[in-house]
Amino acid sequence: MGERGPRQHRPAARGGIALAALAALAWIAGTALQLRQPVLWDAAGTLGLAAAALLAALTALALRRRAVRPRVQAVAACVLAAALAALAFATTSGRALLRQAEALPPALEDADLVLVGRVASLPRIGLVGARFVFEVESATLASAPVQVPSRVWLGWWRGVDDDALLGGPAADLRAGQRWALPVRLRQPHGALNPHGFDLELWLWEQGLRASGSVRSRPGAWAERLDDGAGHHRVERLRQDLRDAVFLRVADPAAAGVLAALAVGDQAAIERGDWDVFRATGVAHLMSISGLHVTMFAWLAAAVIGRLWRLSPRLLLWRPAPLAARWGGLALAAAYALLAGWGVPAQRTVAMIAVVVLLRSLGWRWPSGPVLLAAALAVVLLDPWALLQPGFWLSFVAVALLFGAEPVASAMARPQGWRQQALAALRGGLRTQAVATIGLAPLTLLFFQQVSLVGFVANLVAIPLVTLLVTPLALAGVLLPVLWQPAAWLVQGLGALLHLLAGWPGAVWFAAAAPAWAVASGLLGGALAVLPLPWRLRALALPLLLPLLAPPVARPAPGQFELIAADIGQGTAVLVRTQRHLLLYDSGPRYSPEADAGGRVLLPLLRALGERRIDHLMLSHRDSDHVGGAATLLQALPVAQLSSSLEPGHPLRDGAPHRPCSAGQSWTWDGVHFRVLHPEAGAVEPASRPNALSCVLLVQGVQGGALLTGDIEAAQELHLVQRMVSHDPAALRAELLLVPHHGSRTSSTGALLDAVQPRWAVVQAAYRSRFGHPVPEVLARYEARGIAVLRSDRCGALRWHSGGEPRCERVAARRYWHHPGQVRGGETAPGVSR
Repeated sequence: MGERGPRQHRPAARGGIALAALAALAWIAGTALQLRQPVLWDAAGTLGLAAAALLAALTALALRRRAVRPRVQAVAACVLAAALAALAFATTSGRALLRQAEALPPALEDADLVLVGRVASLPRIGLVGARFVFEVESATLASAPVQVPSRVWLGWWRGVDDDALLGGPAADLRAGQRWALPVRLRQPHGALNPHGFDLELWLWEQGLRASGSVRSRPGAWAERLDDGAGHHRVERLRQDLRDAVFLRVADPAAAGVLAALAVGDQAAIERGDWDVFRATGVAHLMSISGLHVTMFAWLAAAVIGRLWRLSPRLLLWRPAPLAARWGGLALAAAYALLAGWGVPAQRTVAMIAVVVLLRSLGWRWPSGPVLLAAALAVVLLDPWALLQPGFWLSFVAVALLFGAEPVASAMARPQGWRQQALAALRGGLRTQAVATIGLAPLTLLFFQQVSLVGFVANLVAIPLVTLLVTPLALAGVLLPVLWQPAAWLVQGLGALLHLLAGWPGAVWFAAAAPAWAVASGLLGGALAVLPLPWRLRALALPLLLPLLAPPVARPAPGQFELIAADIGQGTAVLVRTQRHLLLYDSGPRYSPEADAGGRVLLPLLRALGERRIDHLMLSHRDSDHVGGAATLLQALPVAQLSSSLEPGHPLRDGAPHRPCSAGQSWTWDGVHFRVLHPEAGAVEPASRPNALSCVLLVQGVQGGALLTGDIEAAQELHLVQRMVSHDPAALRAELLLVPHHGSRTSSTGALLDAVQPRWAVVQAAYRSRFGHPVPEVLARYEARGIAVLRSDRCGALRWHSGGEPRCERVAARRYWHHPGQVRGGETAPGVSR
C-alpha cells in the first residue's frame, strides 16, 4: 500500500540527514576535482584508486556505526567524505576513459569513408545545410571495414569544396532514416579562446567523438536505404511537430519560438531574436529549461490529483497525492523527451525525481539536503554538467528562493481571494527580485554581461511564456489551431522585448573578474536577498562593485599585449596598450549566420574589458580577414578604420576610414606603431588583394611584433630591400605573424633573416584544406631556430612584450581537449621547431 497521510511520514534522524548531505557534497567535490585534470589517469591507476576508496568508505561506515563517542563518529564521517570524493574521482575517470576510447583513429581523419547508419536526432536546418547526429552501423574505407565512433556529428552542406559536390541535404531528410553516406570525419576540434565557448567539451558531453561532413562525389553518392519507420520515434515525432508549426504559423520568428518551446528545437529561433532575448534577460524562457519542465510537472500533478479523486476505486488502490506526484514526474519526463532530452531538462527531471522519491518515502528533509540530493542525482547522471552554467544557475536560483523566504511569510496563509491575489502578486515580485539580484553575480561570472531591463522583461515574459505560450504550444500538438493565438502572444512579447533591448544601457557588460572579485560578488548577491539584518545587507552593494566593474589588467607604459585569437582559417590579432586597442583583421565569415566577429572576437573583447576599438586595421579584402568586421562595426564604437579596401567597399563606410600607406605612424602609451606596406598609390582594384596587405610593425620598449597579412614573396623582398638598406635592424621583431598563414608563396628566407624573430605565429585552421602551414615553410623556420606557434595546436596565443608566449590550449588543457595530433601522427603541445 502507498502512503495514507501525514502520520505515516517517518522523519529521518538529523544525524542521518547531515551525513547524507556530507556524502553528496563529497561526491560532487570529487567529481569537480576530476574535471580539472589536464590528462586522464591510466586504467590501472583509476582502478586502484576506486578499490582503495571503496575499502576506505566501507571501513569508515563500519567504524561510525560501531562508535559511541561523538569525536570518533566525526572522524569516521570525515574519512567517509574523503573516500567518497576519491571514489567519485575514480568513477568519473573510468567513464571518461571509456568515452575517450571511442575517439576516431587519427589515420582515418579526412579519409573518404562511407558510413551506413541512421539519423539519430532532429536535423538542425540552416541557410547552408543541416546538422544532425548519425548513429553508425558500419564504416568502410575503400570497401574495407574500419572502426569509427558509434555516434558522430555530421554537417550536410550546399556548395562545392575541392573535389566534392556539396549538394546539400535531401529535402526529406528525417530522423530515423537509414542512409549510406560518403563522409570525411575528424576528431573533435574547436576554437579555444579565453572565456570562449568550448566546442570540444560540448561534443564530449554529448558523446560525439567525431565530426565531419557529407561529401558526395562520382562513385560515392548519398543513398537512402529506408524511410526509418519505427526507428527513433521520439525524434521523428519532434520533427513532424516542428514542420507542422512552421506550416501553420506564417511568421517564421514566432514559429521558431513555438518550435523551441514545444519540441526543444533552439536552432529554429533566428540569430537576431536570440540577441534580443539575451539583451533582455529572457533567453532562459525561450528554450526548454527547468522552469518549463517544473511548471509542466506541477500542472500535470494538479490535473492527475483532481481526476484521481473522482474515482473511489483508484483512491483505494493508491492515495491521490502519491499518484499526483508520480504522474507529474512521468509526464514531465515525457515532456523532456519530446523536447529532445537536453541537459537542462535532464537536470530538472532528476531534481523532481529526487523530491518525489523523498516525499513518497515519508522523509521530511530540509530544503538544503533535498537540493544536494537533487544535485547529486544530476552529477551521477552527467558528471560534466558541473561545467555548464545552467547547472549552477538552476540550483543557486532554487537555493536563493528557499533561503530568502522569511519564516513568518512562509507560514502565513492569507484569507480571502483579494488577500490571496495580493499575496501572489507580492510573491511574484519578490521571486523575480530575488532571481534577478541573486543570480546577477553568476550571470556576470559566466557571460560577462547582465541585462538591466531583465527585471521588467521577466515580469511580463515569465507569466506569459510559462502560463500561456508554452501551454498553448503543447496543446497545439493535439489541436494545431491553438498555435496561431500562441504566435500572436509571441509577436506581442517580441515587440516589447525589442523596445526594451533598444534602450540605452539595456545590457551591462563587465570584464572577466579575478577570483577575489568573483567571491566578493557572490557574497554580495547572497547578502542582498537573504533575510538578514539591514546592517549586513547594506554590505551587498560594496561587495558587488568589484564584480560589476572589475579591475582590468593592462600593460605598463611602453609595453603591449598581443593576442592572436583562435578563429580557424583567417587572421585576427588584438594589440593592447595601457589605454588603447588595435585590432588587426577580423577573422573569417563561417556562414551566412555566423562569423568570427560575433562568435569569437566580440565575447573576447568584452571579457577583456574593451568597450571600443581605437583602430581597426583590415589588411586586405579577403573574406578570411574581413569576415567579422561588419559585426564588430555594428556592435562596438570604432574610432579609426584603415585598410587596403578599394573605394566603394561597404566596410569603408563603417567608421572614419583612411587607406593604409607606408610611412603612417603613431604612438600610444609609449608603444610605437608604423605601417610598412603598401606604398602610397598602390591600392588599385585590379591588384591582387594579397599584394596590398597592410603590414604593421608594433614596437615597445622590450620587444616588437610584425604583422604581415597575406603578403607574398615579391612584396617581402621589396619590403626587405626598402627597409634594410637604410637600417639593418629596421624589421627586427621578437614575434612575427607568419605571412599568408604559412603558404608556400611567402616566408622567404630574406624576410626571416631580416626580422630574426624568436617566435612565429600561424593562424590556420585545424587540418587546413589549403595545407597551411606547408612543410617547406616550416623547414625554413626550423633551420633558423624560430619557434612556430600554430593556432590549431596552440589555441589563442597571448604574448606580453618582453615575456614568453602563452598558448590557451596548453594553459587551459583538459582531458577532453584535442591532443594536438597532426598529419603524420606526431603530437605537439602547440610549438614546432
